[in-house]
Amino acid sequence: MASALLTLRALSIPLLRVSLGVVFVWFGALKITGTTPVADLVAGTVPWLEPTALVVGLGLTEVVLGIAMVIGRQVKWVALLVAAHLCGIFLTLVVQPSVAFQTGNPLLLTMTGEFVVKNLVLLTAALVVMAAAVAPVEADRR
Repeated sequence: MASALLTLRALSIPLLRVSLGVVFVWFGALKITGTTPVADLVAGTVPWLEPTALVVGLGLTEVVLGIAMVIGRQVKWVALLVAAHLCGIFLTLVVQPSVAFQTGNPLLLTMTGEFVVKNLVLLTAALVVMAAAVAPVEADRR
């Protein structure tokens, strides 16, 4: 059992890092190719920027960050940038509350609201990857 736990510990953070990277590349590629279903949501969240350039720019940023996560170099800095990017997504809840909440109630999420709030998990994953890169966890000595 202890051996399985050690193996799980050795694999879980790299798998989390790579899976987060794959998700970022995938979502970014959809934005670059103009096939993302969230283009209007993104454009509506930052209405002072030109929509197409914004969506493509975010897509390029996501692809670069995703590739960097998969490669695994300078992980603490890349994970920090991923976390910062994910924090920006929550701007939707402030700028477009009518698309995120049913009848203005922050406890009643719309499908869009759920889409945005689920990014808490991705944000936490980025923080875990960053923390592991800064201070790798030692195996329990029990």
